[in-house]
Amino acid sequence: MIIRRRLRTFVAAAVVVAASVTGLTAAQRGQARGPAWTLLGSRTVTDKNDHDTIAVTTARGSFNKIKFEVGGHAVDFQRVVIHFRNGDDQKLELRSTIPAGGSSRDIDIEGTNRIIKSIDFWYDANTIGKGGHAVVKTFGRH
Repeated sequence: MIIRRRLRTFVAAAVVVAASVTGLTAAQRGQARGPAWTLLGSRTVTDKNDHDTIAVTTARGSFNKIKFEVGGHAVDFQRVVIHFRNGDDQKLELRSTIPAGGSSRDIDIEGTNRIIKSIDFWYDANTIGKGGHAVVKTFGRH
């Protein structure tokens, strides 16, 4: 009887410790990843010189970083301009080509309290003779 009682106490204590450690580990993992990236929009890109705009609602708030992911085929970026709600613009310097399955570096947004109104792209996909298209996804991080 005493052994059973001690065994139950030991098991209960082990469960409490395991639950605490698991919760702590999950919290630590969340901190290590940092803030999540928010999808701001995506566009399909053809093999012709293309200009697209992604409108970003102000309800999404302010961002301090942005990045682009490319799928399907590589994309040649000629120019990217971020337009902010206060009327300012930021021109981005990107490497000329982002390969299919690749992404840009994390790009710092200059200034503080930067609410993005829209993002303009001038680019084309490397699809000549290959068929298909490319997709560019734009992400922001608070």
